[in-house]
Amino acid sequence: MPTITTQDNTPLYVKDWGTGRPVILLHGWPLSADSWDDQAMAMAEAGYRAIAYDRRGFGRSGQPWSGYDYDTLADDLAAVVDYAGAANTTLVGFSMGGGEVARYMSRHGGKGVVQAALVSSVLPFRLQTADNPEGAPQAGFTSIAEALREDRAAFFTDFFNDFFGVGLLSQPVSNELLAWAGNTALQASLRATLECLKSFSSTDFRPDLAAFKVPTLVIHGTEDRTVPIESSARPTAQEVGMSTLLEYEGAPHGLFATHKERLTHDLLAFLGK
Repeated sequence: MPTITTQDNTPLYVKDWGTGRPVILLHGWPLSADSWDDQAMAMAEAGYRAIAYDRRGFGRSGQPWSGYDYDTLADDLAAVVDYAGAANTTLVGFSMGGGEVARYMSRHGGKGVVQAALVSSVLPFRLQTADNPEGAPQAGFTSIAEALREDRAAFFTDFFNDFFGVGLLSQPVSNELLAWAGNTALQASLRATLECLKSFSSTDFRPDLAAFKVPTLVIHGTEDRTVPIESSARPTAQEVGMSTLLEYEGAPHGLFATHKERLTHDLLAFLGK
């Protein structure tokens, strides 16, 4: 697989499948590009060029000490867009990846982008503040950081149960997939894991929403306990001009696995428009 070098010489591991119009897939925290494999394969088989990459600090990409703010992450995405040819590109951001899409649209003027999709995205602003009362309290994010520092392997066990909607009465994914998610999360550096937690929990993307000048698909589960729909997809869809909101009734955060057939179908339908 090819490697892209960013402005600060960080290598990004890239999976580049198929030919045709490029679709760049951005993964969530704390996973890797592999989380997109089902959708990427379907896109390549449908005649698109599916490009997924490991965010800096995660998966098989370089693990620098710095560069986990969204401006730098958007610049990393710009390097991938240039690699893809910088034209007729669709960006698909899952969870934390939605922030990179938003910041790219504002910081780089949406160069080369003709469509965008936000899946279980952290937009528009995760942190509870006086002017964002629906956000999550800072104390919760501080608690997560402390748990990661103490024993991140143990933390991820409970985290991925919520992520995929596993409970006493529901088991939408296999134990093997849960183990894969935990192992993938541990590939990331502790520094990247903590710094990206800080970035997606504290970055206010509300000013970036006006930069979406292309058709935008917003997909979110109504039972997402990781990023609740009331404070994310619904206000985002209201603010983004050419947006369509698809709510997956009863669905959790990790739609790429729990609702992979439906998500693949909806993304391919959107790409075909």
